[in-house]
Amino acid sequence: MLPLAGMHTRRALSSLLCVMSCAWLHSGLASRLKSPVLPIHSEREPLPSKGMSGCSFGGRFYSLEDTWHPDLGEPFGVMHCVQCYCETQRGRKSKVLGKVSCKNVKQDCPEPSCDDPVLLPGQCCKTCPKGEVDTKQAEAAFDGFEYFQEKEDDLHKSYNDRSYLSSEDISSGESRTDFVAVLTGVTDSWLPSSSGVARARFSLTRTSLTFSITYQRIGRPSRVVFLDSDGNTAFEYKTPKGDSDMICGVWKNLPQSHVRQLQAEQLRVTMTTAAGRREQMEGKIIKHRALFAETFSSTLTSEKEHSGMGGIAMLTLSDTENNLHFILILQGLIQHRQRDSPLVPIRVRLQYSQHVLREIHANVTAYDPDFAEVLTDLNSRELFWLSRGQLVIAVETEGPNPRHISGFITGRKSCDTIQSVMSSGDALTAGKTGGVGSAFFHLHDNGTLDYQVQIAGLSSEVVGLTIELKPRRRSKRSVLYDLAPEFDRPSGRASGSWSRLEARHIHMLLQNELFINVATAHSQEGELRGQIRGLLYSGLEAPRHEIPVPLAGQFVAPPVLTSAGGHAWVSVDERCHLHYEIVVAGLSKADDLTVSAHLHGFAEIGELGESSTNHKRLLTGFYGSQAQGVLKDISVELLRHLDRGTAFIQVSTKVNTRGEIRGRVHVPNNCEFGTRGEVEVAEFDGLFVRDPEELKKDPHTCYFESQHHAHGSLWTPNYNHCFTCSCQKRTVICDPVICPVLTCSHTIQPEDKCCPVCLERKDPKNMKTPERLDEHPEGCYFEGDQKMHAPGSTWHPFVPPFGYIKCALCTCKGATGEVHCEKVTCPALTCSRPVRRSPSDCCKECPEEDKPPLEHADMMQADGTRHCKFGKNFYQNSDNWHPRVPLMGEMKCITCWCDHGVTKCQRKQCPVLTCSNITRREGMCCPECQDSKEEEEELMKVPEKKNSWRH
Repeated sequence: MLPLAGMHTRRALSSLLCVMSCAWLHSGLASRLKSPVLPIHSEREPLPSKGMSGCSFGGRFYSLEDTWHPDLGEPFGVMHCVQCYCETQRGRKSKVLGKVSCKNVKQDCPEPSCDDPVLLPGQCCKTCPKGEVDTKQAEAAFDGFEYFQEKEDDLHKSYNDRSYLSSEDISSGESRTDFVAVLTGVTDSWLPSSSGVARARFSLTRTSLTFSITYQRIGRPSRVVFLDSDGNTAFEYKTPKGDSDMICGVWKNLPQSHVRQLQAEQLRVTMTTAAGRREQMEGKIIKHRALFAETFSSTLTSEKEHSGMGGIAMLTLSDTENNLHFILILQGLIQHRQRDSPLVPIRVRLQYSQHVLREIHANVTAYDPDFAEVLTDLNSRELFWLSRGQLVIAVETEGPNPRHISGFITGRKSCDTIQSVMSSGDALTAGKTGGVGSAFFHLHDNGTLDYQVQIAGLSSEVVGLTIELKPRRRSKRSVLYDLAPEFDRPSGRASGSWSRLEARHIHMLLQNELFINVATAHSQEGELRGQIRGLLYSGLEAPRHEIPVPLAGQFVAPPVLTSAGGHAWVSVDERCHLHYEIVVAGLSKADDLTVSAHLHGFAEIGELGESSTNHKRLLTGFYGSQAQGVLKDISVELLRHLDRGTAFIQVSTKVNTRGEIRGRVHVPNNCEFGTRGEVEVAEFDGLFVRDPEELKKDPHTCYFESQHHAHGSLWTPNYNHCFTCSCQKRTVICDPVICPVLTCSHTIQPEDKCCPVCLERKDPKNMKTPERLDEHPEGCYFEGDQKMHAPGSTWHPFVPPFGYIKCALCTCKGATGEVHCEKVTCPALTCSRPVRRSPSDCCKECPEEDKPPLEHADMMQADGTRHCKFGKNFYQNSDNWHPRVPLMGEMKCITCWCDHGVTKCQRKQCPVLTCSNITRREGMCCPECQDSKEEEEELMKVPEKKNSWRH
């Protein structure tokens, strides 16, 4: 199998070759590349996003005007001397399109002013060696990343502290930037001015902008509109009807130009009502450092009608003292006539029931009316009123005609979900029990916390269920609230309200600093534990207001004693599309590394039952601890299982490919005829019903060999029936069938099979080829490759999206239909220094010169040599060569070879250098120590000039 990185290499290299072939065609060199040069590639297809212009390159999507260095994956790496650009072009009917163009930028490198320039790692151009250069570049490399240091405390070493993540932590691959806007009535609009004030909070992750908007003194807005720097509509969101004062939405696939405007604070947001008297509010989207620590907030409004005044207060408590920090963002409070004065005096008051508790006098500027201050040493009464949402913060200008705005202080509001997954891997004493706990919470303005908890898969009775702080010592667990009285043992659930949260508790809850602990009879200290964390709003129709589906190792067949646990929200919409959100916790670091360098795991949905022919659909491969998405092409049979409650959600890893955790799903639906508009088209085993027109509209569909394939589907390609292809979110991954090693002395190669099979010794008159699989209805159905296997046959399992697993061998156990898989036992080697020829190989082997001659039995097992195609060239088995890449020429530092029909490539291994003065000379594959002897340098320069190669 080609590893995932290898598949990325092929896709990116195919894209680069395709782009460069188009460029060469225009320059009169069409004969050099007339067709895609790699045997496995994703064909040209429509752009993935709905109505969005951009460029598709190497399995990735780039917005117009984006530039990048193509990453061809291992062993090629990033082509730093090649720069690609997504050009804007006008197509038919003036439609804006994107076109990829790439060029070699090495020729644009400036001439170094020193005598001995060096080529630094990750750079294309040589630079003069300076003592400070490396440090500056290292610092610049971290400018785009956020990192944290573990908080110091006296936590006992025997405790497992891996579950603790503070509020500044960011999950892997999910860098996030927060923004805020204050919306007030627009006085210069043709629409009537509004008395309303709204506070909008935005979170940018990759190219999606989620927003949570609360509003006061205005009817429910009908739409939210984002305006670009020129005042044009960039995105419009129609708000669903309802009586809530919260609007939740997502702007997906932001063009890079709009992301830059957002970062530069050049975007604005407006809201307009539709019913009755149409009103409009508007505000500027800005970054603000206070968003990071904010745990309390207030929306400030005016009692005057249509005043255009408003503001917000962002507040937080000190970590150790009862000090209340706040920042005010004011809009319209300063009148135009006051702008001539450099300073405007204001008065800020903290009030309870019209009584002034604190008062601050300050001056603000007319052009920067924001104000920050600290209220020190809040007493117990003030903290109590703060927790109950009964404190008011008021701002007033001083002078003859004071202008006044005010609002109640409550816990921070957002569309995010407060939830927790409890696992044995995150327990104070980590274990692997296969149990799980799931909880979600809702915080009210008056400080009441509603909770729903469910526990499953435990081997002993639950004796404790508590909300706690992070422990300081073994003997000092800090319990804040006991949920055990509300726990119902038969159902494994607890639901209720915690009405006595202190202000400090609310602060810690919204800073992700509280935990939920489950103690059992076998583990009095705690068998399950999880951090209570906010889950960012996704925009999917998954019902987060309902208790999620618990995912446990004990629910896998057979049960798995794993440290992991999870939960999932699942729903089916009116179009019969499946929405899902999955959260996983407790996978140990060792498991994480074993899964893959890239993929954390993959999620599936399938059908429960005693039959051996259960079927699963791949939902997604995912990074980190979360997976979410929409599955559109669902079979009628699977929809019926969802309606009956006989379906399951499963998360698998490379350690447990048949399931790490699983949960039963019951989603009532009225989809007796499948997804709306479906046409029954048989694919694979006829269980999946797909509409070709729907597939074309799905952005995750793959286009290959003139056909559309649904995300998660498997098929045998036309160009070679000994490959298995799968579609993984617009990316086609094709793996060659890997034949198992046979132990028999006589084999035969059936014409319609990819692998040889053992042939029992019989009388020649009775000798015949093996029976077809369809003549063995009692055979085994394997879920990975979705194929039937004859009794007694063996094969390497195919596990999407990982492909064929060389280190495992599966056997079909006769008429019972059971599939038995076990790890491959590597043979004993006689050589002193065995090598692994390819990172994807399971076993090491002796080098060619040390290999003993093949015995007769080994030769009988040979699968027949198959050639390899790389580019437009064909290579025989064991041939090796240096690959050629457009614009870069021959890659002499990379060697490819043909291994029984599979092309494998590897970069030259460089020795580890211990010297401090390291340089890389042109034409050399490895860096080296700079020798101080001038004679040796001169001797090395002569052959270098003769053997130098161009980028």
